[in-house]
Amino acid sequence: MGLFLQILDHVKPYIAAYGVIVVFVLIYFESFGAPVPGETGVITAGLLAAHGELQIIPLFVAVLAGSILGDSTGYLIGRFGGRALVRRFGPYIKLTPERLAAIEEKFRARGAPLVAIARFLPLMRQLNGVIAGTMRMPWPTFLAANSVGAVLWTSVWTLGPYFFSEAFSAWHRP
Repeated sequence: MGLFLQILDHVKPYIAAYGVIVVFVLIYFESFGAPVPGETGVITAGLLAAHGELQIIPLFVAVLAGSILGDSTGYLIGRFGGRALVRRFGPYIKLTPERLAAIEEKFRARGAPLVAIARFLPLMRQLNGVIAGTMRMPWPTFLAANSVGAVLWTSVWTLGPYFFSEAFSAWHRP
């Protein structure tokens, strides 16, 4: 919990100074695998919006756009480069061509719900698009599932802090 609050305190001045652009950039980069504090930025921005320092609708749009575009970038990375990486480094983690084919088949059968749910799972949120692209999920299926997951995730982490900021403030007090 202490680390989260330290990151929150570090991110807050940038969001307060530059607004939703910073949040968009954080979420965009986090969504295709970069190790940045995107979720913390969204929570911080939601709290700032609750206190009138940001507007909630532009914030919601920025988070949603960053989520969808970032995962889509990850999808393209996976689609055009993921296979080569798996072939090259897969044997080191015992990912044989047979296992890859089995994973790909399971992903075909259950990929859309996995993509939608992955946004709520740390690490999976960051690698979601890359994995879907590597597994050659059809683009329209990925885009639809990714959009559903992004709308749900954006609603929880943007509107949650916005509407429940008083509860968060009571919890955050030293």
